[in-house]
Amino acid sequence: MVGKSPLDPSDTRKAVLLEPFVHQVGGHMSMMKYDEHTVCKPLVSQEQWFYESLPLAMRQFTPQYKGIISVHLKKDSLGNLTLIASPSLQTENCSLLDNTISESSVTIWHKCKWAASSSNSSEHALVKWSHTQLSKTLKDSCPGKMLLRTDLQYCTDSLLEDANGNQPERNNYNPWGLHCHRQHLNRMSSKYNENKLHQFLLLENVVSKYNYPCILDLKMGTRQHGDDASEEKKARHIKKCEQSTSGSLGVRICGMQVYQADTGQFLCKDKYYGRKLTPEGFRQTLRQFLCNGNHLRMELLEPVILQLKALLSVIRKQSSYRFYSSSLLIIYDGLENKENTAPLDTHLQGHFQRTNCTTSNSTGHSKVDVRMIDFAHTTFKGSKCNHTTYDGPDHGYIFGLENLIKILQNISEGK
Repeated sequence: MVGKSPLDPSDTRKAVLLEPFVHQVGGHMSMMKYDEHTVCKPLVSQEQWFYESLPLAMRQFTPQYKGIISVHLKKDSLGNLTLIASPSLQTENCSLLDNTISESSVTIWHKCKWAASSSNSSEHALVKWSHTQLSKTLKDSCPGKMLLRTDLQYCTDSLLEDANGNQPERNNYNPWGLHCHRQHLNRMSSKYNENKLHQFLLLENVVSKYNYPCILDLKMGTRQHGDDASEEKKARHIKKCEQSTSGSLGVRICGMQVYQADTGQFLCKDKYYGRKLTPEGFRQTLRQFLCNGNHLRMELLEPVILQLKALLSVIRKQSSYRFYSSSLLIIYDGLENKENTAPLDTHLQGHFQRTNCTTSNSTGHSKVDVRMIDFAHTTFKGSKCNHTTYDGPDHGYIFGLENLIKILQNISEGK
């Protein structure tokens, strides 16, 4: 470790506030925004080892690994919690980061009062939160951050006032990321004191280049528990797979946000919604992910399918790898050029009658991304953790990819 501790009051170097990552649509571990192009998450050794020994062929399908940083919890006199990262404590691997990171300023997030929801529904709506000093930054960055909403009521209580007695500006965000962030801060606050340093992984923010990032988070494979899972946890995960499309298709929806051009808002779904879907419901939700409220983005299908086929080819060659509990992100921009549209084909009219979607005739190429994430339970021959060594590729993951490709091909062919 180099430099002074961030807790040393004589250290005048500026620290970095870790903001909640507003485009997190799935997972249970809180993702934080480090800078515009970098996110971070609590370090799990197994995931770190995966990134540090990543096969070359897989790099295009994973976020860029940027190293490790030390983080500590800070609590102000009002009890507001903040996570602060200190650039001076970065490892040598972090040299990939932009030098301007160290110029970031520290600000304090306001603690939100969360209203308990009486509904167990997985579809929420209009989550409001806020903080001081950063509202202008958010306004000046990607406009999609200002528009997130969901379906049902899930609102915060009145927010705390700032030091001047003014109530900060309120913005709308994806509720799932905020849910994870709140739980993470509460866990850290109850378990550790402020002097405790935590290590976080620094990773590429794979949605930073999109104006209105539409994101589908898919839990891949027929098995979700890691080799280190307890018998109780193993049984729980096996049951979840058997009762969801993980068992029948090898893939289930873990979260989603899709920009709706007709309302100027994001439609969001979470993992509880995904668990309840039948195979047909899964297919319909894939179509919904490609629908912007006005028409089905047909021009996205070809590039997504091509990338999934390329990933499938790579996974088939990764002997001994098991990507248990990992996710696959499909990403595209909700902002599109003006396109001619045609009436929706008869076979799709029933499903999209509610949203008045039509199919797009565009033949242009849209930017899409397919990325694997979450490798805390990934195992492979040569990894440092104690686990079973497997032969051949991950057939459960391959089964899920093959079914995903077939479903998207059927949508493309009008089936």
